[in-house]
Amino acid sequence: MKPSGESGPAARVAAVCISERKGERKKPVPSVALVADHGVVGDAHAGDGHRQVSLLAAESIEKMRRKGLTVSAGDFAENVTTEGILLPALPVGSRFRIGEAVLEVTQIGKECHARCAIYHQAGDCVMPREGIFARVVEPGKVSPGDAIERIS
Repeated sequence: MKPSGESGPAARVAAVCISERKGERKKPVPSVALVADHGVVGDAHAGDGHRQVSLLAAESIEKMRRKGLTVSAGDFAENVTTEGILLPALPVGSRFRIGEAVLEVTQIGKECHARCAIYHQAGDCVMPREGIFARVVEPGKVSPGDAIERIS
């Protein structure tokens, strides 16, 4: 994993996930369509806000597995699970190509007002610290295996 948030040939999409309702785990799907200034087609969190797409690294999910949890892609309500890029090191405003789309980082982490089920099971949750949010700058399809490349 690149320590500075830089992406390289190893940075890729591990999974893409959606949910029809807020407050539930997302389910992996074969691909997602991202719409500019809207987010993921078919996902409950899509809209015109600044948190159109959520991303979390597979490496972060692995941390929770080491704490004894049985978790996988989508269990932290992330739309895109990545590999090989340190997401929280990407500055707000940076842009990256992911599959056919271009995203712009709008927020690093989030405040959790109510502790989620994962926090209660493990005493910790990585999404508030290590997840990021982005808006869709250029639309496109994103699938597992797609490259992630920082462009600014």
